Amino acid sequence: MADPKLNYLPCPDSGAGHRMAYWEWGTADAAHTVVCVHGLSRQGRDFDVLAQALVSRAEQSGGTVRVICPDVVGRGHSDWLSDPLGYQLPTYAADMLALLAHLKPQTLDWVGTSMGGLIGLAVCAHAPSVGVAVRRLVLNDVGPVIQWEALARIGTYLGRAVQFDSLQQAADAMWLISSSFGPHTPAQWLELSRHMVKPISVGQSGVALHYDPAIAVPFKSITQESAAQGEALLWQLFDGISAQTLLVRGAQSDLLSPLTAQQMTQRGPKARLVEFAGVGHAPTLIAADQVDAVASFLLG
Repeated sequence: MADPKLNYLPCPDSGAGHRMAYWEWGTADAAHTVVCVHGLSRQGRDFDVLAQALVSRAEQSGGTVRVICPDVVGRGHSDWLSDPLGYQLPTYAADMLALLAHLKPQTLDWVGTSMGGLIGLAVCAHAPSVGVAVRRLVLNDVGPVIQWEALARIGTYLGRAVQFDSLQQAADAMWLISSSFGPHTPAQWLELSRHMVKPISVGQSGVALHYDPAIAVPFKSITQESAAQGEALLWQLFDGISAQTLLVRGAQSDLLSPLTAQQMTQRGPKARLVEFAGVGHAPTLIAADQVDAVASFLLG
């Protein structure tokens, strides 16, 4: 399958505005659109395998689908913000609503990994303001309660402006902090890592991580008390969801507890829970069983 198309959308902010990049797979005028949004320090190409599977399955059944995978601002090919305090959920949700207003999907589904799932909670609440509604929602290893230990773990490495001699060296380093993603072949992990880095500069060898280190500024200001205070709002957003909801959880996740996952099956949209053994936070939706669970839910 050909590579996805890279597009840009201008978005307002407290400064001069910024461009959000998004990757487009499938049929541009398809009635059915699936938006896939990545985790905190990742980028839209994380969903290459899932996007290709969705396009292929839709075509096999005689249909079409458009899969949109944004690079959240500050990541990948999107611009960096002049004010790092903008790297928070309200900015991300506003950008996604601007994207939906631009795309004008007839049928909208949402797949959100970790941070992308939290953005999805806000989008579900506010999408009607731009004339759309989320039909089906996939929350990948995230919920209204985020375990403090996981936030502390992520804070130990987020925002470090490190450089590497090669893609392979970068991939090896990222595996040390991402082994909770679960089993991957060396080829799979190298491909996942490829889009996580960029050349240091023209004429110089080596690569650096493909995100703004300043995304860590608001993250590092989170305290255990403020995180707990935010849970009520997130539960309110979750309880208001009308979309059919699939909750994907790594059975060894340190971010989404079994208790929170169980609560999510009993309140709000009463999510259907699927867990994957041998995986922590967060499933990468590359393994065949993970892809099948999500694709079957979205494509029926």
